Formats: sequence, structure tokens, C-alpha cells
Amino acid sequence: MRRRLSELAMLALALAPVAVQAKDKLPPDAFAVSMPLPPTPPSANGSIFQGAYVPLTSGGRAGQVGDILTIQLVERTAATKSNAAGTQRDGDIGLSPPTTGPLSFFNPSDIGMGGGQQFKGKGEASQSNALSGEVSVTVAAVYPNGTMLVKGEKFLTLNRGDERVQISGIVRAIDISPDNRILSTRVANATIRYVGKGEIARASRQGWLQRFFSMISPF
Repeated sequence: MRRRLSELAMLALALAPVAVQAKDKLPPDAFAVSMPLPPTPPSANGSIFQGAYVPLTSGGRAGQVGDILTIQLVERTAATKSNAAGTQRDGDIGLSPPTTGPLSFFNPSDIGMGGGQQFKGKGEASQSNALSGEVSVTVAAVYPNGTMLVKGEKFLTLNRGDERVQISGIVRAIDISPDNRILSTRVANATIRYVGKGEIARASRQGWLQRFFSMISPF
């Protein structure tokens, strides 16, 4: 028995680093800062406004690769689900034996039958999430239809751990306010990640050996 437990522990030790590495499949530059493109030399066409011209109506709104805008995180989601079922069935049967004849030796209690069946089931589930704050990102790409790909992250080093907020998605220029702010609910195909490392994060996570036995447990 001890030998078998030792073999399981060694197997869990070998699989633990693999599980940790496969947990995060995003590339390391998924939320990297996007730098502005080098300006193209103006063409000698005699025009007053060249390709880098920004109209006065756009103000200081972000519109080119490398520009900075702030995303206001106002994420709130809530979901609930419940179901219930119940069934019940009863049945009785009884026969009165004759008082005379060859069957008169039966008692009424000997040939009486009854049965019953009952089932009740109930299930409930609920989940809610909330995230608020602000994250400044940079424009990574500008598409022909006017939408822009933005991405960025905020890294905080606190007393007992590190916190990282990462976000990427597609925004419309019309949704950007004059002070270069946009709500996270206006970001299409948004990817928002809030992860942490340190003592607090480790204390709220199961140990690798306990996670291993939880995966192989049939109960």
C-alpha cells in the first residue's frame, strides 16, 4: 500500500509542472504595448494636408497606432438557474377470501397488497461577477472600417503579491469620449483577465497533490 501511494505521489509530482505550464495558453505578447508606426515621408503633390492629417473635428481622440485611450471597467454579470421535479404513485389491492370452500383457510391479511413510489428532485445554481476600475491601453491596429484593435495591461505590486489586469478588444472611434475614455461594455470581442500571484493567491488555491487526487477520485 505504501509503495502504491509513493508511485502515485511521484506521478503527481511529474505532472504538476506540466499542468501549471498548460494553464495559461496566451502568448507572452498578447497584451504588449503597441508603438506608433514611423511617419511616412510626405509626397510632393503640392497638397496642404498630407496623409498624417487629423481633422479638427476629431479633437485629441485616439485614432492611430500607438495612441493611448482609457477603458473604464464596468463589468457586471449575474446568472441564476433552478429546477425542481416531483412524482408520486400509490397502489393498493385486496381480495376477500371466501368463507366456505377449499380457499376458506386464507386470512384477509394474507392476500392483501399495497405499493407506493415517490421522487423529489431540486437543483439550484447562481453566479455573479463584478469588476470596476480603469486601464489605459494602446491602439494596436486600425482597420479600414474605422474600428481599432486595442490592448494593454496594468501591473500592480502590492504588499503580499502581484496583481495584473489585462484587456484587449475592438472599439469604434465613435464610442470614444472627448477625453479618450470608453466603457468596457463598448469593447467588442473583449478579453479581460484579472490574475494575481503571491502569498494570498497561493493560500486560496489547492495544493498540487490535493488537485491530483481530486482529478483521479471517482467520488
